[in-house]
Amino acid sequence: MNLRLAVLGSVFGGLALLGAGAADAQTNLKLAHFAAETHPGHIASLQFKERVEERTNGEVTIEIFPNNQLGSPPEQLEQVVLGAVDMSLPTQGALDKYEKAFATVMSPFVFRDYAHAHEVLDGPFMEWVAPKLEAQGLVMLSNWEWGFRNVTNSKHPIHSPADMAGLTIRTPPEIQLVAAMEAAGANATQIAFPELPNALNQGVVDGQENPIAVIYHFKIYELQKHLSLTRHVYNSMVHVVNQASWDGLTPEQQAIIREESKAAGDLMRQLVAEQEADELQKLKDAGMEVVEDPDTAAFKAAMGPAYERIGEYAGKENVEQFLTFVQ
Repeated sequence: MNLRLAVLGSVFGGLALLGAGAADAQTNLKLAHFAAETHPGHIASLQFKERVEERTNGEVTIEIFPNNQLGSPPEQLEQVVLGAVDMSLPTQGALDKYEKAFATVMSPFVFRDYAHAHEVLDGPFMEWVAPKLEAQGLVMLSNWEWGFRNVTNSKHPIHSPADMAGLTIRTPPEIQLVAAMEAAGANATQIAFPELPNALNQGVVDGQENPIAVIYHFKIYELQKHLSLTRHVYNSMVHVVNQASWDGLTPEQQAIIREESKAAGDLMRQLVAEQEADELQKLKDAGMEVVEDPDTAAFKAAMGPAYERIGEYAGKENVEQFLTFVQ
């Protein structure tokens, strides 16, 4: 009897170990981002989650933290670098704190349109920067979308750089955006995005700059009367994952995640393109006065000081390399 119990105990013990192994095989990845839950960035994240979980038969699950739930965009990226969060969707402006080559993307007025930006970023640019980013402990999966940035303010319409004089414009801390606004004649000040509505409401700043989707989904139109489609800087979300988290996945899981990251980015691009015209009309319907054709040539001509500052920050050799991709 004792021998039989011992054998059964051994069998059940082995099954317990197998069960533990099966449980350990499941991987939960945390994805943090800064888009609102109605924004195409979050919709694309949901598609990414659903398809990865389906294609891995639940062996890989994705937990999403939208709308700056885990901190500001720079804080989210720092957590990914440190391994506290597995994935995030930073812009090139956040990534350039870790690899200066990313700083070149947000140079003012370098892209003709969305197609031009996508062709450059998905092709030679990604081949150039992905290995550089891995040296910082980050794996670059794909480029998503954010969009061309435009200026809003509460004072008056903006047609040319002359109309920017004296305005205090909130920007993120990225040197490219600060330099662009200051070169255009405004006073740039940095305020964390979650604090922006209060700053606009209290008149701490006169305006801000962001893509159309952000102005719409975060209801900036409720606090700003004037919008000028300057399209001064393009940037996008970039899907990155912590190197150690990546290394913990099987090659098959890695392939699925890469494919679904690209598919999610494509979806976000499609949604942003489809929704931008509709959102612009909704902004007009909400009472915003829109300058659709500001003097882009005059703005670009004023950017000399901005290009100089960006070159000093990004490295002139990086800027030269990037411009070969653009051209």
